[in-house]
Amino acid sequence: MARTASRSARTGRFVKTSTARRSPRTTTTERIGRGTSNKTTVHRSTITGRFVRESTAQRHPSTTISQRV
Repeated sequence: MARTASRSARTGRFVKTSTARRSPRTTTTERIGRGTSNKTTVHRSTITGRFVRESTAQRHPSTTISQRV
């Protein structure tokens, strides 16, 4: 069964769901479940929720989040 967690794009730390609702442009909600190996780094835009390239993440560090999946 998958669960969700919210993370701040600025700090990378987990935040409460209520905080994520108040700041949707700077937080991302992700699903956590089985089958993750934590070996591959991916980058995601907190505004759109879409995956972006590493170069895009470097240009926009306050609105992207990097995570290992």
